[in-house]
This record gives sequence, C-alpha cells and structure tokens, in this order.
Amino acid sequence: MTRTTTPNANDDLPMTPTLDVMAERLLANAAPERRTLVAIAGPPAAGKSTLAERLRQRLDALRPGFASVVPMDGYHYDNAVLEPQGRLMIKGAPETFDVEGLAGDLRRLRRDAGTVAVPVFDRPLDLARAGGRLILPGHRLVLVEGNYLLLDAPGWRELHALFDLTLFIDVPDAVLVERLLDRWQGMGEDERGAHRRTHDKDMLNARLVNDRSVAPHWRWHFNAGLRHALGPKESLDD
Repeated sequence: MTRTTTPNANDDLPMTPTLDVMAERLLANAAPERRTLVAIAGPPAAGKSTLAERLRQRLDALRPGFASVVPMDGYHYDNAVLEPQGRLMIKGAPETFDVEGLAGDLRRLRRDAGTVAVPVFDRPLDLARAGGRLILPGHRLVLVEGNYLLLDAPGWRELHALFDLTLFIDVPDAVLVERLLDRWQGMGEDERGAHRRTHDKDMLNARLVNDRSVAPHWRWHFNAGLRHALGPKESLDD
C-alpha cells in the first residue's frame, strides 16, 4: 500500500516522500529471494547522486550492509574516445555513454553470481574510474542512478526489464537551471560559459529525459517550499 505523506520540515532534504518513507517503501517491496535492482532516474542536476547516497545511508541504518549504489555516470565514454568522434562538446548526451557496458553489469548483478566491480565517475577529473566500486554478494538492494535509465530509446529501452523498481525525481526547470549555473561556475566557468553549458547542453538533455522517459513506479518530488533546508549555498549533486 502506498502511503501519502506531507513534507517533513525536519527532514534533511526537501523531498516528498521523505527519505525515511522512501527507504521503508523500497525495503517493503524488495524481492526476498534475490537481489533487487532499483532505477533512480531524472534530469541533470535533479540530485540523483546525492539522493541515492542519502537513501543508501538510510537503508544501511535500517539494514546494515544491505544496499549499494551503481552510478550511470561511470559509463561515460572517455574524452579520448569522444573527441575523435566529434562528440566531446555533447558529453552527457545519451550517445556518449556505454549503455551496452552498463547493461552487461546489470545482467551480472541480476545473475547474483558474486562480487561485481563497477566504474565510478570522477567529476573533478572528468573521467570514469574502472573498478571504482565493488557490489558485494551481501548488497541485496542496488540503487542504480542516472539520467537515461528510463529513456524510451534504442539501447536504453533494453535496460528497463532489468529493474525491479523505478523512481523518477521531479524537479522544476527553474531549480535545475539555478543548480546548473552554480555547478558550472563552481567548476571555473564564467557567467557566459555557465549560461551556454546550462542552456545549450544540460537543459536540452533535461527536456529529453522529462519528455521521453517511461512512467516509473514512483515519482519523487522536490518541494520548492523546503528548498532552503539545503542551506543557501548547498546544492544537490547530479
């Protein structure tokens, strides 16, 4: 049964349902006989990485060692691959990810045949680190987070059957733009460069994700009224 909740001013992130409720919901719906894979999708700057990690922490408090996170960004093609293809300037678009590699690792996780090493993305270095995280046999609930996990497009569409549960993070465009501008300026872009990267790249991908993702099991809503729970300068990672 789905519980309806109201925003909790004491929660540390401005989301409905709260992290506690979402953690309990996932545990209640996890498959008892095998590993459960959960897709957490949403546009750039929706807060997928932060929410997935905070959710893992809540799950760990309820059931230690039960959950882990697989970040889709670890499957970025390297700049050395994208540059000769003329795709470096659109890095982050669906075609700049190794979706087949991601699918292969998800199938290994579904087979539940031991430890699986997955890559992670190093944002300051702008590269993926192979084998950056181990998903252990005891990790029975795996949170997979990324923009395009529910995208209705070739390659990505084939991932959908690998997920047992799916979440989509809903964040207003105005909040995404604010976060993206802050992110790019924090990475050294001037105001003009941040505006260009936000509107000519990231928000194009955001519209694609919002318009062409299949319906999830649950939507996770950002509460604008509680946004300052993060503090005036803090923002959510992708």
